[in-house]
Amino acid sequence: MKIIEKKGNELKILALPNEAVRVGDYLRIDDPVQGGSLIAQVYDESYLNSQSLIDDMIKDELIGSLADGESIDPMNIRGLAHLMKDCRLLSCKIRGSLKGGVFTLNASWLPLRTYARIRVLTLSELFSGMKGRRIELGEGGDGMPFWIPAEGIDGSLSIITGKKGSGKSHLAKIIISKLVEYGAPVVVFDLNDEYLGLAWSRDGRPSEIAERVFRLEPGRNLKFNLNYLGPRAIISVLRNSLDCPGITLREFSRLIQSLRSEGRLSLKELGNEIRRVRCNEAVRDAMTSRYLAMLSSGLFTDEEGVRLEELIDRDEGSCLVVSLAKVKPLARRMVVELMLNKLVELLEAGAIRPLFLFAEEAHLYIRDTYWDDVITRMRHFGIFTTFITNQPDALKGSVYRQADNFFIFNFTNSSDLELLSKAISFDEESLKSMVSTLPRGSCLIVGKVVNGLPVLVKVSESELLTLGRTRLCFAD
Repeated sequence: MKIIEKKGNELKILALPNEAVRVGDYLRIDDPVQGGSLIAQVYDESYLNSQSLIDDMIKDELIGSLADGESIDPMNIRGLAHLMKDCRLLSCKIRGSLKGGVFTLNASWLPLRTYARIRVLTLSELFSGMKGRRIELGEGGDGMPFWIPAEGIDGSLSIITGKKGSGKSHLAKIIISKLVEYGAPVVVFDLNDEYLGLAWSRDGRPSEIAERVFRLEPGRNLKFNLNYLGPRAIISVLRNSLDCPGITLREFSRLIQSLRSEGRLSLKELGNEIRRVRCNEAVRDAMTSRYLAMLSSGLFTDEEGVRLEELIDRDEGSCLVVSLAKVKPLARRMVVELMLNKLVELLEAGAIRPLFLFAEEAHLYIRDTYWDDVITRMRHFGIFTTFITNQPDALKGSVYRQADNFFIFNFTNSSDLELLSKAISFDEESLKSMVSTLPRGSCLIVGKVVNGLPVLVKVSESELLTLGRTRLCFAD
């Protein structure tokens, strides 16, 4: 391999047909004269085109079609010509440099073309210094196993995105199962009833984390006692989920605080107080309609109800799968509002450890006015969110600006690719070239978990039961 040219942070490198280099591979360019190395990544490849080569190909084709008889080539000129025609031009982006054994993301020097030696750098060499709790994702372009540290997800905001059916949920399940194995508490908002498969292996046996997976279905085994929730969570639901007007919200707040101080905060007593309260008739009607909405959701009870800290604060780790598949949109928003508020309250009180939250298609149940709270305030309290979506434009710009990790599966839509390239400060050429040709099950990883170096990974099959596949009419 030889350097052909350099423009900005882009290199053009000549590769012979027998040199095994793929898109996504890293190259180490050693300069023995200057004593340093450039680290570049291949993002595209093409044929080496020149007018003379094209003219020779045309001549060969014409002569071959007209001439008869046996071709004699004692000097093997034809073999050399064929070799030249199959030479490739690798388009590479410089990702950093290595000098004195120290790697930096900047490269402000130019290697000598004459003396530079170029070789493929394996991912195991590139990330030889990476330490931490291993989350095995699959294999890199070199066919060797690739893993990311769980510490790279800890304290971070992550986004898993790609086209429908590209493998997003599959990757999320692999990450969740390893986090639980390492003793971390995880909460999943499951929109398609597919994460229950975390409790089962593909052969029908319970998985290694089966006893630590808890499925919570709103209205059945996910009900909250008002006294357990407290005024803050209830008022938050009234304001953000039930669109309670300001005057009505103040009256509700007064009633709830009064009942709480008297030790009789319950659904029954709240209903009685609404009927007895002296206020404007329109306010009473608004309070009654919100109260009836709370009753019909099935999320509230005067019995014991669920206590999140008992399920989450387990030394061996836990996974709370909140099933949202059969829940109406209004009740769905109420569930998420209650869960997030109560989790923050428990974290503030030190009742539970920091936890990981995985949200499938969060734009369907998290209100626009609540995004910043989810990704900023809750992050400081100890809720580290991973958004999983096939609609990147559904996430607000503030989400992308604060995201630490991106797992990007196949996209072919140019507007989606343009949005992502701007959002993650990643060059558009590399992103479009690498992501648009990704096969199903492969993804581009960018961010903290890979030390800022983009990596293409083929996600491995999981031993866990795969649910959530599309049901087909012609399944055979």
